[in-house]
Amino acid sequence: MRGTNQSVSEFLLLGLSRQPQQQRLLFLLFLIMYLATVLGNLLIILAISTDSRLHTPMYFFLSNLSLVDICFSSTTVPKMLANHILGTQTISFSGCLTQMYFLFGLTDMDNFLLAVMAYDRFVAVCHPLHYTTKMTHRLCVLLVAGSWVIANLNALLHTLLMARLSFCADNAIPHFFCDVTPLLRLSCSDTHLNELMILTEGALIMIIPFVCILASYIHITCAVLRVPSARGRWKAFSTCSCHLAVVSLFYGTIIAVYFNPSSSHSAEKDTAATVLYTVVTPMLNPFIYSLRNRDLKGALRKAVGGRIGSY
Repeated sequence: MRGTNQSVSEFLLLGLSRQPQQQRLLFLLFLIMYLATVLGNLLIILAISTDSRLHTPMYFFLSNLSLVDICFSSTTVPKMLANHILGTQTISFSGCLTQMYFLFGLTDMDNFLLAVMAYDRFVAVCHPLHYTTKMTHRLCVLLVAGSWVIANLNALLHTLLMARLSFCADNAIPHFFCDVTPLLRLSCSDTHLNELMILTEGALIMIIPFVCILASYIHITCAVLRVPSARGRWKAFSTCSCHLAVVSLFYGTIIAVYFNPSSSHSAEKDTAATVLYTVVTPMLNPFIYSLRNRDLKGALRKAVGGRIGSY
């Protein structure tokens, strides 16, 4: 075993395919999805910031989710696109750890914001008369700020644990970014502490917000079932089903990739799952959470129309 932190200075990101024709197709597909992610989420932030009617807790959390989703996709996709254009596959050891740090932190932020948004809907549906007194601006800021602090501390912990490992001859990562699972496979050090922290502390970071989301929606469902109007019930359940679909996709892929013993992983399954939560979910969030919302669609038309009219 090596005495230094690492015996390789860089890693090779093998990407999603080694076939040139498939690589070109994947490049175009990822470029379109990335541009759609950035444009869609920027429009959400623009609409919310320019329309005073949307300065409410729900849209405050939504704008933060859009910001996190932009950063989330920007952590991995631009590097993959740049490598394809430059004809290289390399990423430095420090660059790999930096990418992993932001992936951990932004994944946690997505996780926390989904829970906070579910709690906001719970208060709005189950305690509408107390909504304004409970969901104050100060509480909303504290919830988001606290989420950032915890997410960054958790990301720092796992990054430092990874930095202490040794990496020997093999430096090829069968992925398009530096994910923790393939990195642990490449290490020639004892990775039991890393895996233990992922399965305990990391699991708590993911499971506690997930349980909060489930509890919130159970209470919301009970409240909606008491609504006498069938149309009102269907409208509420339709909104909840969209949110829960994204929650299921996000948590399902993360659990499949990170909370199984390393021996049960396969590179193909891990890659497919991580593409879903790192690229597809951030792209779909503006459509699922926002574009079905009449107030937000009006604000988007107003914001875009105002910008076009000013030129």
